[in-house]
Amino acid sequence: MCGIVGIIKYKPQSTNIDVEELLLIRDSMEKRGPDGEGLWVSNDNRVALAHRRLEIIGLGEQGIQPMILENGCSRECGQLVITYNGEIYNYKELRAELQSLGHRFKSSTDTEVILHLYEEFGQGFQMKLRGMFAFILVDNSRSLTLLVRDPLGIKPLYYHDENGILTVASQAKALLKSKRVSKRTNDGALAGLFIFGNIPEPLTAWQEIKALPAGAVLILDSNGEKQMEKYYSLASEIENAENLINNEFSLDLFKKELLQDIKAHMVSDVEVGIFLSSGIDSSAILGMASNLSPNLNSITLGFKEFEGLQSDEVPIANQVSKLYGSQHIVSRITGNDFIKNLPLILSDMDQPSVDGVNTWLVANAAAELDLKVALSGIGGDEFFGGYSTFVNVPSMLRKINLASKIFKNGEVFRRLSAPLFKKNKPKVAGILEYGDSLEKMWLLNRCVMAPWELANVLGKERTDEALKQLNIETILNAASPSNLKTEIGKISALEGGLYMRNQLLRDADWAGMGNSLEIRVPFVDSFLLPTLLTRLIHHWAPETKKNVLAQIPSPSVPDTVVSRGKTGFGLPMEKWISINEDYSSWKSCKALSYSKCTWARRWAYVIADYFEMM
Repeated sequence: MCGIVGIIKYKPQSTNIDVEELLLIRDSMEKRGPDGEGLWVSNDNRVALAHRRLEIIGLGEQGIQPMILENGCSRECGQLVITYNGEIYNYKELRAELQSLGHRFKSSTDTEVILHLYEEFGQGFQMKLRGMFAFILVDNSRSLTLLVRDPLGIKPLYYHDENGILTVASQAKALLKSKRVSKRTNDGALAGLFIFGNIPEPLTAWQEIKALPAGAVLILDSNGEKQMEKYYSLASEIENAENLINNEFSLDLFKKELLQDIKAHMVSDVEVGIFLSSGIDSSAILGMASNLSPNLNSITLGFKEFEGLQSDEVPIANQVSKLYGSQHIVSRITGNDFIKNLPLILSDMDQPSVDGVNTWLVANAAAELDLKVALSGIGGDEFFGGYSTFVNVPSMLRKINLASKIFKNGEVFRRLSAPLFKKNKPKVAGILEYGDSLEKMWLLNRCVMAPWELANVLGKERTDEALKQLNIETILNAASPSNLKTEIGKISALEGGLYMRNQLLRDADWAGMGNSLEIRVPFVDSFLLPTLLTRLIHHWAPETKKNVLAQIPSPSVPDTVVSRGKTGFGLPMEKWISINEDYSSWKSCKALSYSKCTWARRWAYVIADYFEMM
């Protein structure tokens, strides 16, 4: 796992590349790659690439980047150069295939495999890659530069585009080191933070920085032409699963594919650990991983405030660890620990989010054990149907839909009733207005703050413009297009394409990299996903949800975990926010001062204030 940077001059008349600026951006990401650094500049000064390295696969000098490939196979070929962030779990299989086609390798790295794969198959080659990745690849023979991001958006890639120069980096904040990039924040993005709890891509907190969308390739040539191509869509994958007929479920086949997936995600030249909560997802991952490799390290985050309470995950996590024989570490966190670490957490937070603190804390505990890789259960709820939204949203929609059609002035009802619900359940006012579609009902269920409440925080004029920039309807329709037929498919698309991608995966990246730790997500895998989605669409039941996952390890996940239901790395944030005077800007906002205001709303205000003051 690494930090990558590139400056591409794609119009001949543009100013020359500033290498010192490139190095400044690169070295601002030292935590992403404390094990090494690299630089490459093309002979014509058209492209410059740089790299910070965290050694995981291909240790030592063989893994130095940017990596150059010349004459990699028996045929005549041009020079290829790459700077790459990620892991390719099937690189050994791909290497063997390429060797059979005449390719010669100089290293045992997955980076070199990517170069040879492009050389052999050209554009579209990324579909053969099983893993998480974001990279810049320069094809000198064709004067092309490709920016590529993995199918499901596990690894980020950000860019600034101005006057024929594209500046690219693994972190949005790193691009602010360029004197050409304005720090002016984006009101539409901050509206996204208050509503979704995150910033939907391709927006970022800053007006002049964009995110390369998940499953996309941006192609640039020396004539100044740019072309953005989407090569993968989660919604399309869900549609494919919906269209399957007479599909039978085989637990044996399901188990085989999941074990293969875990085995793939344990490919590493360094030790791999497991984030362990008291939930099914992480317990099953530990169980499956221990079936493949004994004596693993597992890490559980506990809180002094929860000790002895039902919300304390430590006792059950200890039980699971003992069952599967892992070397278990519990990190107990207090409110004082949170306050002490908060400046560093916010500094590491690359994009505004109401989440991620828990991931940073457990990643920090893993890093203290000298771990460089840890497996996480992200994706389990999205693709096994574990969230309450899979049950609640369709149920609410059926109850409300008829009423919303009869009472056609849902907006009027919301305007009249909003003051009544303001200090108790403010989102209830919009239930008729939002009750005419599953997507809007999902948003009402999931949102931190309803769109009509935003004016109480940002002011009416600023809110009107921010919501126009954000365009919620477009975001929902893109995540869950009209061609999706099933309720469960639509909810999986919304949870996976919005909440998971823009919040959980992004938080895992910055929180892990802030501690020089690579967080791998076995359930977020484009090779495994067709199997997961087929089971979800055709064989999921509300009463069992993720129970099938608990049956995969040997022995099965204990009943104490299964019966406990949905869990995660919860935090006592409400208490922590109230005692932290250094980050109490929310107290100045009257709309957040009522006693039943949720911590997430107040925390969103603190985060927005922090990023605006940067």
